[in-house]
Amino acid sequence: MCRVFEVSRSGYYEWRTRPSSQRVRDDQALKASIREHHKKSRSTYGTRRIQKQLAEDGETVSRRRIGRLMGEEGLECKMRRKFKATTNSKHNKPVAANLLNRNFTASEPDQAYVGDITYIPTREGWLYLAVFIDLCSRAVVGWSMDSRMPAALVNDALTMAIFKRRPAAGLLVHSDRGSQYASDSFQGLLKQHEFKCSMSRKGNCWDNAPSESFFHTLKTELVYHEDFKTREEARQAIFEYIEVFYNRVRLHSSNDYMSPADYESRLRAAA
Repeated sequence: MCRVFEVSRSGYYEWRTRPSSQRVRDDQALKASIREHHKKSRSTYGTRRIQKQLAEDGETVSRRRIGRLMGEEGLECKMRRKFKATTNSKHNKPVAANLLNRNFTASEPDQAYVGDITYIPTREGWLYLAVFIDLCSRAVVGWSMDSRMPAALVNDALTMAIFKRRPAAGLLVHSDRGSQYASDSFQGLLKQHEFKCSMSRKGNCWDNAPSESFFHTLKTELVYHEDFKTREEARQAIFEYIEVFYNRVRLHSSNDYMSPADYESRLRAAA
């Protein structure tokens, strides 16, 4: 081989025994950290979020370098796909004005919630998921799942949020104009707790963008990568995703790349 490449034997053996450069050793250490954070994120983090995680570890690394090392390791974040809406706004029930008016921020928790419904495919049929999201931290504060989409689906999700968070009177609850949210039972629940009702304009999904964004994330990071045999299997996976991963671990760009739980903890500490 030395004759073929026209190098001396001594030069070849010196190359074989030469220690790796500091840059190579640093890259190997970074790769280990990147693999760990990528695994903990369930393969959902790209260069931006991994950069934030490395910074918390005390490592200042450019996104370009992270991208190169991820490429060398064959690490990719899960790709995104579109989904369709499920709620039915063709009904004769009264609808509320859009009080939220696309103000998707809140200075404190439990000032404004947004809610929506989506569907999850299983081999048994659809599983419908209703959620309510706190606009301050983007935490999923209430959720409910069922094989159908009655008003009870959204009632149960809001009831969970009320039980867990104890929001005060005046809470703004925003949704689309779906029949579930316009129902007598849901409106009665709002009046009972003195919450304010807000609804998106007709056919305008951007008026409820945080809910759309959460469902997009849920399906991108979980649903599209699974083949749920039963609704119960899907229930368990979604419960674990929301309560264990999304609310407590996953970094959110709206929270300065903190999880909803950590963001709320910081707010409480600063109060």
